[in-house]
Amino acid sequence: MLMPLDFLFRLLSTVITIVLLGGGAYILYQWHEGGLVSNLWLYLSIGLLSWSFLGFLPILLLRRRGRDEPKPMRSDRVQRLIRPDGSEIQVEFYGSELAPPLILTHGWGPDSTVWYYAKKQLTDQFRVIVWDLPGLGKSKKPRNKDYSLEKYARDLEAVLGLVDEPAILLGHSMGAMMLLTFCRLFPEQLQRKVAGLIVVDGTYTNPVKTAVLNKLLTALQKPLLEPLLHLAIVFSPLLWLMSWLSYFNGSTLITTEISGFTGRETRGQLNFSSLIGIKAPPGILAQGVLAMLEFDETATLKEISVPTLVVVGKSDIATRPFASQRISAEVPRAQLSVLSPGGHMALMERNQEFSEIVRAFSASCLKLKK
Repeated sequence: MLMPLDFLFRLLSTVITIVLLGGGAYILYQWHEGGLVSNLWLYLSIGLLSWSFLGFLPILLLRRRGRDEPKPMRSDRVQRLIRPDGSEIQVEFYGSELAPPLILTHGWGPDSTVWYYAKKQLTDQFRVIVWDLPGLGKSKKPRNKDYSLEKYARDLEAVLGLVDEPAILLGHSMGAMMLLTFCRLFPEQLQRKVAGLIVVDGTYTNPVKTAVLNKLLTALQKPLLEPLLHLAIVFSPLLWLMSWLSYFNGSTLITTEISGFTGRETRGQLNFSSLIGIKAPPGILAQGVLAMLEFDETATLKEISVPTLVVVGKSDIATRPFASQRISAEVPRAQLSVLSPGGHMALMERNQEFSEIVRAFSASCLKLKK
């Protein structure tokens, strides 16, 4: 999930990529030209260049293999929503049409295939509905370049309009932030069309303020982070290439583990999460992060009138647990569930426990609704 902290991790991966590839090429050139005499320099350059393209292999092989590794699973039951801004939303349906609806909103960076485990584990009881945020996955980006939280909250309202009965809304990371914006923009939908909310690894304000090293990141936001995001928009094709090179040398795998997991993830979970995060154009991702820097729904929390489950990984560094604790304390009918051990991607690393928490809360809400 691309949060401001993850953007800085991507920049670090780019620096590592330049050092490995550029350093290896420069040493090889100097050895070829006779500037470096010893053959040890040749071996070093070959090692650096080899790691630049094959470094991901030993990193993955050191991780355990899981019994059920995530895959980019898609449904053949699809509906396309055309929005006024020119974007088109890919909506997919899983489970029985007669089951109560559970609408899942993913975070910024990946697409709806991130819900691999939830789609398998919850469809026995719920009609699971997932959608790709415009600009990501199979959804087309908006023509007006609007990547604001308000735009996506309105898109969520359109997805909600596809069901007739009250639904449970679940959002992860930026998706959780969208839920809070949705509550501000569409309070009339709460209780009438929304039976409950599940806010996962989210925050109530600018995520820079609730990440690890938040004081440093806040100080760097204006002079460094925002200019770098604007540069990412301009140099999007180059950064997209660098992102793939960062994956091949393994630096993306390492930063994904640091920002999302606790070291207990499987080989496939780490690889899947790394790959799903580098498919989207960096320019689009940067515009979404810029929109997050304007986010603040602190005043909305006390106005949320439906039962709310707040879920957070105990070791989440992208949206630290104190943000979830405040959400659960200020939302009138909220409860907090902490996954331990668990990071920002606990929904994948602790997928069975996560699904059971979602199942129990959703069943309770829908029973109360009846």
